[in-house]
Amino acid sequence: MTTPSSPEPDLIPLLSPRALYKIAALALLLVALTVVLSFSGRRIGEYLALAGHTASRQTYDILIGQDHLRLPANVIRFESQRATNIVERLDLYLTWPALEGYSDETRLIFNDLNRPENLIFLQITQSTMSRDMSGRFVPVYRHVLADRPQAGPAGLTRYDAKPKSSYAGEVFFTAERDGRPPYVLRCLLPESPASSTSADCQRDVHIGKDLTVLYRFSSKLLPQWREIDDSVETFIRERSVP
Repeated sequence: MTTPSSPEPDLIPLLSPRALYKIAALALLLVALTVVLSFSGRRIGEYLALAGHTASRQTYDILIGQDHLRLPANVIRFESQRATNIVERLDLYLTWPALEGYSDETRLIFNDLNRPENLIFLQITQSTMSRDMSGRFVPVYRHVLADRPQAGPAGLTRYDAKPKSSYAGEVFFTAERDGRPPYVLRCLLPESPASSTSADCQRDVHIGKDLTVLYRFSSKLLPQWREIDDSVETFIRERSVP
């Protein structure tokens, strides 16, 4: 005698429609996050690679005291200063000897820390002293320098600061120039050329109506002091707006 088979239980789906919806939504969210992270990662990577530099040549009108400068973005060192504005200070950096800003062509120069002689740095402010470095040599610096000068590179005369003076460890270089104030330069010379930096030597000059331009460069460039001084002055004058 056969017995009637018991009814089979209803089949219950392993995943409810609500669970499937949640899984699909999560998958879409993960895909969206992957796309965002991929795009953001590229943007962040590009930003880090630039390290604050910009290749933009957009020009800005910058007012410092009585002077008006017009400069491209890629020679302005800090991002916060890349704007048309009235400022107290402006920082620039330039390749040497071409005096160019950051670009795809000069990128390696700006990123090569082992070649400090490839860049010079400028700091531009409104003048706060009546004399620049040339004018301060006799009344300020000469009293703290050793009495016996030495011959320096490329026609320069070297003076070492007295050990007990506030300038101890520094070296001053001077040179006479026809029809112009004497050239004066301050340096902290490295122990060896290998430890040179882009700020070994500095000089400030008055340019324009009321600007002080302080520029710094590697001591490896001392033989080119004439060219650097003339080039810096020309660069600023050519970018001054009457």
